[in-house]
Parts: sequence; structure tokens; C-alpha cells
Amino acid sequence: MEKHGEIILAIDIMFINKIPFVLKMSCNIHFGTAELVKDMKNNTLVTSIEQVIQAYQTPGFKIKAILADGQYICAANEHVPEIERYIRTIKERVRRIVTTLPFERYAPRLIVEMVYNCVFYLNSFTHKNGVHATISPRAIMTGQRNTYDKHCKLEFGTYVQTHEKHNNSMDPRTSGAMEL
Repeated sequence: MEKHGEIILAIDIMFINKIPFVLKMSCNIHFGTAELVKDMKNNTLVTSIEQVIQAYQTPGFKIKAILADGQYICAANEHVPEIERYIRTIKERVRRIVTTLPFERYAPRLIVEMVYNCVFYLNSFTHKNGVHATISPRAIMTGQRNTYDKHCKLEFGTYVQTHEKHNNSMDPRTSGAMEL
């Protein structure tokens, strides 16, 4: 905390199929967040930033600076390389998931879950330029670590049968579902 307690936060807006997300990433811890936003109004965007600041302050970090481009802080046509690279990585990983799924069209909720899945796993493994060689950004921020039984059994998009409440009738006892 003494060495890495002050955070520089990079923020930008990413669109996938016209669905807007506010992406935020700390430049030293490399903990990223993606938040679906209902609109692009200033109040919505400010609320999103305030929520992530609170998330960093809860474990004791302090936001030293916020780097942003476009409608935020930087001059026109300037970009923040840290968040631009993060956006590119998320989009590449979403495309990888799309290639494994058998659909021609994707419901907006499925796209949102793909983005959240990518962010979750980017946070779950150490970053080569991160602050710790063996502790993931997720573990640093939340204290939670991944377990195989909970986080690694199924790949995103896997078809599963879920157990439903049932009685002795001939009604189905399982329902088809997709792992998100």
C-alpha cells in the first residue's frame, strides 16, 4: 500500500455493436472494470467514475490522477495509450468468444456478458507490468482468488442442463441454458 497506494486511473468509452461501456483501468495495478451505460449523458458518466473511485477507496487506495480523452479531459484527437490498449484487448477477446459460438446474431445481453467475462479473466491473472508477480489485480482489489471448481469448469457459451425443482410428474426436470 505504501509503494502502490496512489492510483492513476485511465478511462474511456468503448462501443461493441453500438452498446456503450465505460472502461476504467488503474495504470499500476492493471485492475480493469467495464460498466454498461444506459446513455452518454454527463450525469451517467460522472456517476460511473464516482463509483469506481469509491471501489478503489474502499480497500485504501487513493486516486492520484484520472487520464481520459475525447469528451473527458484531453485535447481533441489525443488518446490515453493505457486504456486504448485495454479496449483493444477486450475487443479481441470478445471476438475470440464470438468465433466459438454458433450464432449469427447476438442479443445485447449476451454481448454485455462477453465483455464482463473478458474483464473478469483479465483481472484474474497477474499482469506482466503489474505490482505483484503472483497476486492478480482481482486479488489485490477484492481479496478474492479464483478457484477451479467455481471459475474454470465451463467455457463461456457452453450449453448446459440446469436442475429445476420438480415433483413426481412427467414435467421436465432440467432446462437448457448457456454458461455466461
